[in-house]
Amino acid sequence: MVNFSEYFKGKKILISGGAGAIGCNLTAALAELGAKMVIILDDFSSAQKWSVPSLPNVMLVEGSILDEIKLKRIFFEKPNCVFHLAAFFANQNSVDHPEQDLLVNGMGTLKLLEYSVLTGVDKFIYASSGCSIYGSSSPLPLKEEFMSLHLSSPYQITKMLGELYCNFFNHHYNLKVVKTRFFNSYGPGEIPGQYRNVIPNFIFWAMQKKTLPITGTGDETRDFTYVGDIVEGLLRAAANDKAAGEDINLASGKETKIIDLANLINKLTKNPAGVKFVAKRKWDTKNRLCASIDKANKLIGYSPNTTFDEGIKNAIAWFKANWDKIEKDADFPPGMSSAVRDFQFDKKKKK
Repeated sequence: MVNFSEYFKGKKILISGGAGAIGCNLTAALAELGAKMVIILDDFSSAQKWSVPSLPNVMLVEGSILDEIKLKRIFFEKPNCVFHLAAFFANQNSVDHPEQDLLVNGMGTLKLLEYSVLTGVDKFIYASSGCSIYGSSSPLPLKEEFMSLHLSSPYQITKMLGELYCNFFNHHYNLKVVKTRFFNSYGPGEIPGQYRNVIPNFIFWAMQKKTLPITGTGDETRDFTYVGDIVEGLLRAAANDKAAGEDINLASGKETKIIDLANLINKLTKNPAGVKFVAKRKWDTKNRLCASIDKANKLIGYSPNTTFDEGIKNAIAWFKANWDKIEKDADFPPGMSSAVRDFQFDKKKKK
């Protein structure tokens, strides 16, 4: 098995969506591993410039993956490896804006694959979504061979579409593609917002001593994966030729109840406001999520080592250290979640 700590030395790496939480942490890791250049392409639609590492071997290009001029600019640098993390994120956003979701997640992925073939990219690592493409009826733990066409949001459909395009470019052009399927990533670098994940939103509200809204009963589970573990999985996937053409779960392999998550965050932030229960969103059809990471372990040596409590503490510490900037950039009305908004909207429609 290739030593990934040596693999990236002297290489040029492109990260689309590199200003996001995973991208920023991946950028810092690649820079430390001796990459000659780490090129970030991001339009900052769901990220912030202040979290991008300011390092001599990091080049930031502001723009969309749909912008031909920006694509020609970054691929002129002849990157050896592409980490395609950019996406129109996520489920509720895609329900509200399905056409933009298709453009970014579909056409954007296709363009990056085309430019990668044209310029001789060696490895293409695609960030897929295990939470999305397995559907709601696959048996647990979710294994890579289980897939579903019964998807419940445009985001889930277009993440699947991206995988299918990756398959074509791998088979037809021999592009070494690895499809990495993320499960509920969290950790330092992710700001809260109307369309963001539950953990940064919970931390944001808890630090303001607000009640945490839970969609459903609270017994629903998710496979929360710390951002540092996902970054290591991405590095291993890129460095190992055996991973080419494969789809790989990057997860913790453990279930956590949403009510336990909420109680932990309230406890660590000393939030006395507790929780409240609101209606589930129509696209949220999965009561339980837990991934098998056996394939990732055998194929690339992936073994997450961050406990859930430790990861949450790290995320809270990052919030405290960057509170003024996070509060400024949070993109929803304070104290209101998309779950609450959907619940209110559904009530209005029924009248």
